[in-house]
Amino acid sequence: MSAGTFPWLKGHGTENDFVLLPDPDGSIHGELDASLVRFLCDRHAGIGADGVLRVIEGSKQSYVEDGGDWFMDYRNSDGSVAEMCGNGIRVFVRYLVDAGLAGDKPVRVGTRAGIKEVVLNDDGTLTVDMGEPVLPGPVGIVVEANGHQWPAQHVDMGNPHAVAFVDDLSEPGHLIDQPAWSPEEAFPSGVNVEFVVRTGPNDVSMRVHERGAGETRSCGTGTCAVAVASARQARQERPVTYRVGVLGGSVTVTWREDNHLEMTGPAVVHARGDFDRAWLPA
Repeated sequence: MSAGTFPWLKGHGTENDFVLLPDPDGSIHGELDASLVRFLCDRHAGIGADGVLRVIEGSKQSYVEDGGDWFMDYRNSDGSVAEMCGNGIRVFVRYLVDAGLAGDKPVRVGTRAGIKEVVLNDDGTLTVDMGEPVLPGPVGIVVEANGHQWPAQHVDMGNPHAVAFVDDLSEPGHLIDQPAWSPEEAFPSGVNVEFVVRTGPNDVSMRVHERGAGETRSCGTGTCAVAVASARQARQERPVTYRVGVLGGSVTVTWREDNHLEMTGPAVVHARGDFDRAWLPA
């Protein structure tokens, strides 16, 4: 690799796709520039992705007090910083395992939403302890899209989610634009909005608009928020397990008796290369 290039990889979890930037000591990209993130995520001029995962050794980052074994510096495709990404963290650990940087024990991944432990299963899927959900309210949240309104449940998974149950997943229309919500002060930093249909007692399907990315094929923290909202709607007690269908496949979410959520799903790293800095826009 010459001084004018930097390495990248491409991967996805249930078709929520990411550019990975190996930067173990944090020296290649410094404070990751939002314009670089937007360019790399551009599906026409760049590599194309829903977000960027920078891979830094936990002891070499300066973002949080405990960076874990490795720190996941995650950015949305618009360049904004996000606290956590459930699909991204599976892809992140899949890369570490493939690169020989993680052993058999759980990998402690530092995020801006705290430490998350990730385990590689025998069947190749990965299970993430996503921590405890927070239900901060307020009550009476309403989301709006395509001329329709629905009541929504606020579930915080380190990042905020508004979960709305609909009769048909086509009702919200296209989700390129951010759905509106009220009261506005409920989500001062924006929100991920999930639209959900129940397809069985413990089976749901969803679409999602992710803040900073638009509609994506999947959202890992969103699947956890949906499992919580679905269990509460059905008045089910913990432990309870849901299969959550997304446009890019499905994951399994278990809301454990100790109030932690475990998400299990696939992840793959399928491309890699070197990016020439000369190609970056001025």
